[in-house]
Amino acid sequence: MKVMVLSSFTTSLFWFRVDMMKSFRAAGYEVVAVGDGTETEWAERFSALGIRYRQIPVQRNGTNPLQDLKTLRALYRLIKEEKPDKIFAYQAKTVIYGGIAARMNGVREVYPLIAGVGSVFLGDGFKRKFIRTILVAEYKAGMKHAPKVFFQNRDDLAEFTARGILPEEKAVMLHGSGVNVETFTPAPLPEMPGFLCISRLIRDKGVCEYLEAARILRRKHPEVRCVLVGPFDTNPSAIRPEELQPYIDDGSVVYAGEQKDVYPYLCGCTAYVLQSYHEGTPKTVLEAMASGRAIITTDAPGCRETVTDGINGYLVPIRDAEAIVNAMEKILADPAKTAEMARTARQIAEDKYDVHKVNRVIRQTMRIEE
Repeated sequence: MKVMVLSSFTTSLFWFRVDMMKSFRAAGYEVVAVGDGTETEWAERFSALGIRYRQIPVQRNGTNPLQDLKTLRALYRLIKEEKPDKIFAYQAKTVIYGGIAARMNGVREVYPLIAGVGSVFLGDGFKRKFIRTILVAEYKAGMKHAPKVFFQNRDDLAEFTARGILPEEKAVMLHGSGVNVETFTPAPLPEMPGFLCISRLIRDKGVCEYLEAARILRRKHPEVRCVLVGPFDTNPSAIRPEELQPYIDDGSVVYAGEQKDVYPYLCGCTAYVLQSYHEGTPKTVLEAMASGRAIITTDAPGCRETVTDGINGYLVPIRDAEAIVNAMEKILADPAKTAEMARTARQIAEDKYDVHKVNRVIRQTMRIEE
C-alpha cells in the first residue's frame, strides 16, 4: 500500500509533516513525498527517513493560469505513474490540483488539510474578491470527492461551509499539526529577558506590528532583546529587506534570518510572540509551548485556540503594536507568573498538541492502522 503526501512548499513538508509520514511508514505504507523543491536538494534527506521524494512545478503564491495548468498536468502524470492508494494534501494549490488530478486517475481516497485559509480570504478590494471567487470554485472542484477534510480551527471550517465548499459533516478537526514533545523540551528561562518571533516575513503574519512593538519596547527597556527569525517570502504581502533594515540598524530587533533549528532560539527567549492575522494552528506557537514558554499571540482564528488569556500567555488584538508592548511588559513585570504560564504551556502541549495524538486521528480517519 502506498500513500502520497502533497505540498506546494517542500521546506514545510520536511519540517512539519515528517512525524506524520514516519507514522505512515510505521503502519507499513510506502510513502512518497511531493513538493516544489528540487530532487537534487531534497531526495537524499527524505530517503534517510525511508521516504521517496518527487518534485513538481508549482508556484504557491502565483496567479498565472498557465503555470497552474502545468502543475495540474505534472500532478496528473505523477499520480498516474505512482498509483497511490491514498493521498494526503495540504496548501491550496496541491489540495486543489492534487484533488482534481487524483479524480482523473481514479484515486478516490484524497484527504485534504486546510491549515489556514490564506491571505486571499482576508480583506476586500476587487482583486482579492475576484481571486477569492475563483479559489472557492477551485476548492469545490478539488475537494468534491474527498471522504473527509481536516481542519485546524473552526473559523476556517465556518468559512468553507458558509461558501458552500463542503458540508460540515465531512470535516475532521485536528489540534494543529501537533508538536514533538520529545524534541521540544522545557528549558530554563534565560537570565536576560527577551522575546522571539519566528515567521515568514509577510505582513499578514503581523511582522510589522512585532517590529514596531520591539522599537517601542527598546525605548522603555533597552536591556531587553527582541529577536526575529524567518525567511523573506514571495507572498504578495511580503516585507522587503529595505523595510526591515531600519529596525536592525537602530537595534530594535536582532534578525537571525532563516534557521533550520529554531529550538536554541526558543531556549533563549522569555516569551514567544506571534501576531498573525489568521492561522490554521501556528506550529511555532506549539513548539514554543512545548519548550516551556509563555505565549503572546492575537485573538485571531487559529491563534486564539492556543492561549487562554492570563493562563499560558496573553491574547492581543490584531494590528495593535501597543497591545503587544503591554503584554510584553506584563511578562517582564512578573517573573513568577511568567514562569507559571510557561509550565502551563508545556502541560497543554503534552495534553492537547502532542504530535503522536494528532497523527493518530489522521491515521484513523485515513484508515491507516498500525
